[in-house]
Amino acid sequence: MGRDQLIGWLLVISSLIVVVAYAYILFLTEYSFMLIQLTLMIAVIGVFGILGWIGYTLATTPPPKPIEEIEKEIEEELKKLEQEAKEGRTGEAKTGG
Repeated sequence: MGRDQLIGWLLVISSLIVVVAYAYILFLTEYSFMLIQLTLMIAVIGVFGILGWIGYTLATTPPPKPIEEIEKEIEEELKKLEQEAKEGRTGEAKTGG
């Protein structure tokens, strides 16, 4: 059995143990209300933690350049390349190369 398969089976077995323990605590002990509260708190922390992380990322990421500015930069680069290409051809013609 490969290492990945072993890890997979360990995950399956541990998941089954957690489900059985959760069901036992939920239905057969006096801690069921506390378990529900804990589960809901973890879910709320998870959902709003992710939402807060998304908000923080949006708030701290600088906005992208406008398309017009990017197009202008591309046009300038193309003009430079065309100019260099023309100068390169005329330089070859002068030297006879």
